[in-house]
Amino acid sequence: MLTMPAWDLRALLTTLFALYVAGVAIFIILDNRSPQSTFAWLFLLVSLPVVGLLVYIFFGRSWHAFSGRSLSQQIVGSELNQALMPLMARHSAIMERIAKEKPESYNRNLLNLIANNSGSILTEFNDVEILQDARVMYPRLLEDLRRAQSSIHLEFYIWTNDEFTQQVKDVLIERAQAGVRVHALYDAFTGRAMGKAYRNELLAGGVDIRPYLAHKRLRSLHNIQYRNHRKITVIDGKIGYVGGMNLDKEQLSGPKGFSAWRDTHLRIHGEAALALQASFVVSWHNSTQEKLTDSVYFPIDEIRREVATFTPVQIAQSGPDSQWSGLRQLYFFLIMAANHSIRIQSPFFIPDESISEALKSAALAGVDVRMIFQPRGGSYQLPYRAAYTYYAAMARAGARIFLYQNDTYFHPKTINIDGAICSVGSANMDIRSFSINYEINAVIYDQDIAGELARDFVADLEHCTEFSLQEYENAGIWRRFADSLYRLASPIL
Repeated sequence: MLTMPAWDLRALLTTLFALYVAGVAIFIILDNRSPQSTFAWLFLLVSLPVVGLLVYIFFGRSWHAFSGRSLSQQIVGSELNQALMPLMARHSAIMERIAKEKPESYNRNLLNLIANNSGSILTEFNDVEILQDARVMYPRLLEDLRRAQSSIHLEFYIWTNDEFTQQVKDVLIERAQAGVRVHALYDAFTGRAMGKAYRNELLAGGVDIRPYLAHKRLRSLHNIQYRNHRKITVIDGKIGYVGGMNLDKEQLSGPKGFSAWRDTHLRIHGEAALALQASFVVSWHNSTQEKLTDSVYFPIDEIRREVATFTPVQIAQSGPDSQWSGLRQLYFFLIMAANHSIRIQSPFFIPDESISEALKSAALAGVDVRMIFQPRGGSYQLPYRAAYTYYAAMARAGARIFLYQNDTYFHPKTINIDGAICSVGSANMDIRSFSINYEINAVIYDQDIAGELARDFVADLEHCTEFSLQEYENAGIWRRFADSLYRLASPIL
């Protein structure tokens, strides 16, 4: 048997490793990340080739470099533009009307930013209702579903099989068998909680339900960390729901260790429902290659006859396949545009450097920055502990941090600027929502709606204790060291 001399084997392995290092360096450098990120990935990939490569495949690869969906999105986007042309043609006129009738909520640059980075139409005729309790929202949702006449579209991050979602299933099947077109999307990973039997019952009943971003091939496994975190319902193209609530009984009873759930969701009757519809249509096309662009899904004239309330709303969204980091840019711009006050609510607080600097800059400039967060979780604590390091940095700059202490899990995702412009949606104040997840928010240019959210913020403060920088620094070095270790995982929390 022929054997390779030891020195030849060493030379071959050395050559292969050198080629690997050169290839890795070229690939990572061409990805044009930040210098810190580039050096970190190079160090990991070179020092631990096998482990580093696996970590990079699952957590480091960018959608933009490997996606084949851009062309298909352009195709369905072109048809959506035709369907929504009557709204798009009114963009400038609506901006002028906001400037005239709601000057306190007018910000031309913000309006243009969302239009350009999210492709978002500006809508004017909307009735907006704030819903903060699933015990109120769920019955309202079921009522609207039962009244559907032409179409129902649902897209949820978590969709379980329990007493409440059994009611949802029954209503969807009843409507589908009555001739209503029912399409539903669930996140391919978390949505499995509904179970195969539940899905099969929906399918057998005429409900077309599909997973979003199903990972059935090895070549798609690198996308496994991308979660569809959106919570959207659109009924007859005229009524839309968007916000923080999933389809899950936990939001009635509370997760492990809690007795209730506090959230913020919106019910919108009006033109903004058409923008939510457009978002769903693109998601559906990404998942199925089927186009839902028929005029029946976009009843613009009907909405104009039904809704006369002037409440301007834009739907902002982002995802790993977006050209721009739409929601990161939205939050950054809102923070920097504040003149008097910033009010933020989120269960998580893992900001990236840009949002962190924006908040600290606003606080140092004298803007009244107050934020409410959830201090602990039910089944895991890692992101909540990591957040304390960010609380400390905010407090040093003069921002005030409040931690929700009621025996209720705090889950709203809101930002309110000067009590005049507000955003409610699915995006947490964390890196995952800014960079990895598919998220969607409604931005509302209305002092009355923003004022209602501001009053809710004050009510929530009654259940909070304020974070004390001095107490945290006196908690001991090992507590702070542990929190700092958790912070190292911030990019994927």
